[in-house]
Amino acid sequence: MKVSTPTRIALRTVALLYLTVLLAVPIVSIVWRTFEPGLGAFWASIRTPAAISALNLSLLIVAIVVPINVIFGIVTALALVRGRFPGRRLLSGIVDLPFAVSPIVVGVSLILLWGVHGWFGGLENLGIQVIFGLPGMVIATIFVTLPFVVREVEPVLHEIGTDQEQAAATLGASGWQTFFRITLPAIRWGLTYGVVLTVARALGEFGAVIMVSSGFPGVSQTLTLLVHSRYIDDHNVHGAYSAATLLMFLALITLLLMTVLDRKRPATHDATADAPLASTDPRPLADATPRSQS
Repeated sequence: MKVSTPTRIALRTVALLYLTVLLAVPIVSIVWRTFEPGLGAFWASIRTPAAISALNLSLLIVAIVVPINVIFGIVTALALVRGRFPGRRLLSGIVDLPFAVSPIVVGVSLILLWGVHGWFGGLENLGIQVIFGLPGMVIATIFVTLPFVVREVEPVLHEIGTDQEQAAATLGASGWQTFFRITLPAIRWGLTYGVVLTVARALGEFGAVIMVSSGFPGVSQTLTLLVHSRYIDDHNVHGAYSAATLLMFLALITLLLMTVLDRKRPATHDATADAPLASTDPRPLADATPRSQS
């Protein structure tokens, strides 16, 4: 469809104004209010024990959630693409459930399951505190970030097909050898992109985490909860802005990484798609190379 030049300029102007009002103005306002008292005030605000503890806890949750989601995401994506079993469509729908369910509902459901009077509340008697502790926050974060790796890896598996995997199996490669030398290198960019999205969502999650966290500073308070606590409970406006700016800085690093990966993906995909099957020599995959008979 051809669009006239005035219409194209008008659409771009509307889009630019929309992004400016919704994104640029709030971000610039927060950054301005953060550094208005000076860099020293910002540094002092993020160097408090509560801020350091919140940052460490946020990074710890990310460090736990990402490997779990990577393993689950790869296994689930392989099952959905390569598997043929009853309930495959149901499993695919369950993977997308976190996109449809409110994080608050997720937090409430976790309390019903893992709380003192929940189905698994007996763990409290064993000294294992799930709700209002780190395990509950990790479970909540895993749930809301569950689809990202699956949905990034799944289309890549569809695209690469099974030709190279079948060739490797024909030449004597085991299933693990085929996965680590054929499948995993082929899906690495989709996997990396899914990891980046998981990190971004895990760092910024608030709704599900606040329901299963005690919110005590230094105990179970992430950066998002610190921003909320400083602004609402303590009325420490500058402290809230400083913590929000620190969170935005981490998000900016994540977005920059996503941009770099997004630029590399097409080139990598083209190289992989155009490369002949023989370019990946499958013979080292076999435990033993067949010898010619004399």
